[in-house]
Amino acid sequence: MAKILIILPSSDYDPSEVALPWLVWTEAGHAITFATENGKTAYADPVTLTGAGLPRHAASLKIRLEGEAAYARMIASAEFLIPITWAKAGAKHYDALHFPGGHGPGMRSYCENAEVFRLAKEAFAADQPVSAICHGVLPLARAGVLRGRRTTALTHIMEEIAVRLTQRVLPGHYRTYPISVETEVKQRIGKAGTFARGGLFPRYSGARAPGAGFVVQDGNYLSARWPGDAWTLALRLVELLHTTPIKGEKP
Repeated sequence: MAKILIILPSSDYDPSEVALPWLVWTEAGHAITFATENGKTAYADPVTLTGAGLPRHAASLKIRLEGEAAYARMIASAEFLIPITWAKAGAKHYDALHFPGGHGPGMRSYCENAEVFRLAKEAFAADQPVSAICHGVLPLARAGVLRGRRTTALTHIMEEIAVRLTQRVLPGHYRTYPISVETEVKQRIGKAGTFARGGLFPRYSGARAPGAGFVVQDGNYLSARWPGDAWTLALRLVELLHTTPIKGEKP
């Protein structure tokens, strides 16, 4: 059994990018700990979770039924209801760390916080398995741990589609920062790094299509782009943990 730390903002994270990995890892027998900025229960992006405010032509931005069911189970779990704080978390106490993404102003403190950067630096310095998806790649890039590495993240075209579909009714909701995630990540990985976009027409992974998501691996670092990649990302981390010594277990 591995111990996995999921680092969450206080609000506005993408529910699928947290709940689907939680489901996969829990059913694989791993123990999950959540960490938030203030040690209080975190709240997902309400637009993605409920579809409230989304125009009909942007209905696909709402969480899918599989993610919704996983989220309902996750928020009733003891580990979700009693998170620790970012400041009290230490990467050395876990076998893997997960950095999910999301949308809206609640993501900014997570993407800009020195404690989140610290956790990323500790994990990469120890060569621990780390998974990140969507905006969750940003704190890693800002922490400097992705310099010269191969990664993906929310692509520019994916972000632009969400922004344009909702700009009249939800202006700014899907534009967390003035420049796109892809643009900033590419700047921070440098010329020696590689940003992989994946296919132009992404597929949605899940229990019926577990390998349909796009995941980039660079050593013990796994990255993905959007909620549709979350299930595949979670499975790849399980595979990675099988080849990594588990803390507290004899080799």
